[in-house]
Amino acid sequence: MWKKRIWVIASIVIVCLLIPYSLPIVFALLTALALEGIVQKLHQSFKMKRVYAVLMTFILYVVSLILIGFFIVRTIVTQVVALSKIAPSFVKEIYETAIYPTIIKWKYYSNALPTEVISSIERTLEKTVNSLDSLLKGTVEIIISFAATVPGFLLEFLIYLVALVFISLELPAIKNKIKSFLTEETKYKLQVVITQLIQAGVGFIKAQIILSVMTFVMAYVGLWLLDVPYTALLSLLIVIVDILPILGTGSVLVPWGIFALTQGHDSLAIGLFILFGVITVVRRVVEPKVFSTNMGISPLAALVSLYIGFKLLGFVGLFLGPALVILYDALRKVGIIQINFKL
Repeated sequence: MWKKRIWVIASIVIVCLLIPYSLPIVFALLTALALEGIVQKLHQSFKMKRVYAVLMTFILYVVSLILIGFFIVRTIVTQVVALSKIAPSFVKEIYETAIYPTIIKWKYYSNALPTEVISSIERTLEKTVNSLDSLLKGTVEIIISFAATVPGFLLEFLIYLVALVFISLELPAIKNKIKSFLTEETKYKLQVVITQLIQAGVGFIKAQIILSVMTFVMAYVGLWLLDVPYTALLSLLIVIVDILPILGTGSVLVPWGIFALTQGHDSLAIGLFILFGVITVVRRVVEPKVFSTNMGISPLAALVSLYIGFKLLGFVGLFLGPALVILYDALRKVGIIQINFKL
């Protein structure tokens, strides 16, 4: 009995260790399981051969991805191009309204200040400039690193698509092969675990989509009411930043509001602070309900698993962290893990 449990635990550990290195295959398997209902519907309702049902489902899926990707990329490119056209005048405006007046005031007041105070201020300014320089260099390095990952991403995406087709074609055979090695009791336990994992995985994606769409709509409406240009691009930026557990909408709206205050745009600053407050309050009220309803785990467990997963594995950890919590809960329910501790 103990040997069997050790083998099960060892297998789970090995699978968890291999998952980060085989993500295209894992995502292809999860996608195939998610699309299996459509394949079965086409196969049974229209008397299609499975190969044709799989190919039709695959084409519909890829076309949907292309259309969604095209819409997102077109929106981003359109607004980035428009933003780049006014960037020079925007920089000039910042210089004329903020930097140049500060220089004039500094020249005027510096004559009346003690040497120690002037030296302290200059050191502070030098540190600030160095920090901005480091930030700029870091941003450039991130952009370069991102550009360098594009070929690898395209290769992994191609592997994902090819694996998706083959796994979808062979899914019934894979299921039967696995079942042939299992007892009826083990089949039942495995079915419970897989069902819960699929439901929770789909629920996690659904919860993220709901929260992201909700944040985007609130940000878009708020920025539109404030008459801010490039509303769609800025709203998308807020959503992307908000997905990361360490940052959030405040990483964009609060510094922006402070900058608006320094420029004398009081109404814009107040509006941005109010928008930040509204988004934060609404999300804090809705988020626990969305996660608990769609994932089947407590909001605290979801939040902790997101944070720890992100810290340990980066972006992949946002998915793997909650997945491990859900896997633990499923194994506990079927008695494979006999620990009476519910997450």
